[in-house]
Amino acid sequence: MSRIALFGGTFDPPHRAHLALAHAALAALGLAELRWVPTGQPWQKLQGGRAITPAAHRVAMVEAAIRGEGGNVRFVLDRIEVDRTGPSYTIDTLDTLAAREPGHEWVLLIGQDQYAGLHTWRGWRELLARVTLAVANRPGVAIDPAPEVRALPHRVVPLPMLDISATDIRARVAAGLGIAELVPAEVAGYIARHGLYRAPASGAG
Repeated sequence: MSRIALFGGTFDPPHRAHLALAHAALAALGLAELRWVPTGQPWQKLQGGRAITPAAHRVAMVEAAIRGEGGNVRFVLDRIEVDRTGPSYTIDTLDTLAAREPGHEWVLLIGQDQYAGLHTWRGWRELLARVTLAVANRPGVAIDPAPEVRALPHRVVPLPMLDISATDIRARVAAGLGIAELVPAEVAGYIARHGLYRAPASGAG
């Protein structure tokens, strides 16, 4: 039985902390494959009102990241959520993949903020029963799920997470600051070529 991890996220943009976490998961969990799954319509962020970069750009940046300096032959880009209409729910993705590819052991790679809010996800109880959770642990912050999640049996593997934020990267680009130390060179080049995250030009007053 092959062990495959699902690493979902908006990846807006993918950065070096994402790559470091993915490499740590490969080593710690003995994965046959790690699937990068860019979200199509991330329901949580849409509720928060933040504009999400179009999926085509986010997919291209993930592809650039995993084929470039930080890549690994076991990294695979999966378009399952961007090709599906409607909000992206992890349980739907797992159902589709498990039916399409039976016989695998599934690992779900998430951040500790996602773990803390897991009880708000659609089908979270079923998810806990069907996957191993690999939780990215930011330095100095304890992994602390909600009481509802803690009360149910589930498997958790803590993994180290570098303190890099996509929000900060977008803010740096908008301010005209460099991001070479935060993202792979291929991703930085893509952002520059396509003018992503730049501050809107102010109109004439």
